[in-house]
Amino acid sequence: MLKKLINVLITLVIGFIIYYITLPAINLNNMGFYLFIFFLVLTYAILDTISNTKKIEIFKKGIRLNYDIPKTLTYSIYGIIAVFALIILVNFICSPLFNAKSYQQRISVDETGNFTEDISEVNFNHLPLLDRDSSEVLGDRVMGQVSELVSQFSVSNLYTQINYNDSILRVTPLEYADAIKWFTNRKDGIVGYITVDSVTGESKLIRLNKGMKYSSSALFNEKLERKLRFTYPTTNFGKISFEIDNEGNPYYIIPTISYTAVGLKAKVTGVIIFDPVTGESKKYKNEDIPSWVDIAYSASLIIEQVDDWGNYKNGFFNSIFGQKNVVNTTEGYNYLAMNDDIYLYTGITSVVSDESNLGFILTNMRTGKTTYYNVPGAEEFSAMNSAEGQVQDMGYTSTFPLLINLKGNPTYLVSLKDSSGLVKMYGFVDVKDYQKVIVTDASKGIETARDNYLNSIKKEATDDELKIEEITIEKIDEAIIAGYTHYFYTSNNKTYNISISLSNRLPLLKVGDKIKVGYYETEDEIIDVEKVY
Repeated sequence: MLKKLINVLITLVIGFIIYYITLPAINLNNMGFYLFIFFLVLTYAILDTISNTKKIEIFKKGIRLNYDIPKTLTYSIYGIIAVFALIILVNFICSPLFNAKSYQQRISVDETGNFTEDISEVNFNHLPLLDRDSSEVLGDRVMGQVSELVSQFSVSNLYTQINYNDSILRVTPLEYADAIKWFTNRKDGIVGYITVDSVTGESKLIRLNKGMKYSSSALFNEKLERKLRFTYPTTNFGKISFEIDNEGNPYYIIPTISYTAVGLKAKVTGVIIFDPVTGESKKYKNEDIPSWVDIAYSASLIIEQVDDWGNYKNGFFNSIFGQKNVVNTTEGYNYLAMNDDIYLYTGITSVVSDESNLGFILTNMRTGKTTYYNVPGAEEFSAMNSAEGQVQDMGYTSTFPLLINLKGNPTYLVSLKDSSGLVKMYGFVDVKDYQKVIVTDASKGIETARDNYLNSIKKEATDDELKIEEITIEKIDEAIIAGYTHYFYTSNNKTYNISISLSNRLPLLKVGDKIKVGYYETEDEIIDVEKVY
């Protein structure tokens, strides 16, 4: 009995150390919790086996040691296997295979968005031209100029995009450079944070009157994640971001997450706002989140939810086999600032990749409200490659595009950077036709770049210039040309070439359907359609 009690105490001590390091949520929906319990059970079972009394038997040929191995270890292994199998079974039952509709409705998407009505004409004085990488370069340079701090602190890589008093900033805290620097500086705390203006590139080190005591780089109970876990032991945490309120006070924003089964279908239920100076925190439900908070939803979670919305519209098996109306987000994303909020932007493309987008979504990063805009055009990386192609001899690389409303037309705006991460040129790319691209030296200003682009693009075809005809489709062929899917419809011995960029209805049309098209009259065998009505 005494040995078992000792084994239990040793297990609890080891368990506390592991919990102190790994910090799993004590929550049945969290896989980390089960792994922690499995570890404790195995630890006790192994200790119980090792401490079992040895029996010594003496034979003529020598001594033999026999172990009376208890069944604790065997039962523990069987129990862990059974629980793990149960988790797999429950997750399988709760998977998209049986719950496609539930996964498709993880996020509510308003599909009635109107680009020209909802997206205001671009204001270049309020446009985040600097991407994250460029912001990091500028932020690190500011830190390097403060000699008394650079040896004690480093710059965090958080760089959260926020809308701060009508300015678009990226903000990131300083961190302790290493464990020794924590010991020598912990009394005064971390002295401040860095801001980088995403429009002008102006970067600043903001010093605090009272230092930040809690940080991810701190040790023991002053470590941010440990303080949060001990305060909210049963809460699942999302991705932590760093923000400042309207008075410039620093806070960490931690989304609270609920799961279906074990780790499935993550959902944001609210946020915890944590004061790193005092260590005080408060939990808010979604509807109560203060308006100054910009990031309650992580980009990765939004994209995951939007992908489920696009994949499972017609059930699970259709997402794999038929793939009718199945769409996905494109590989990258960017942020837009509108109405004192930050929005995530990413394109929506057919699951059959053809380097074109059917439209795009905007998601409010605080509320999660998502709107889909039916704006067919070039996929973002095609636009980036097109801009880079204009300066290929210089070796500049393109940032992920910003989608802007330029004179009522959806347009991609990219920054072209050199190997040092500095912006050297601006590029404007037509969303509907990514071969319409103009790049301009950044030193001339963004307005000059805009004017160069507007002066160079051709006038859009008007109905007065086109022959409008309604055709009945007799035959359908398709091919990919310059990165776009083109549909070739045969009607009355004529062939009409229509790019997917003109309408996202084209993949849904079949033989016998009618479609109204506009084109320039020609004697060519194949008619290039300019508009679809």
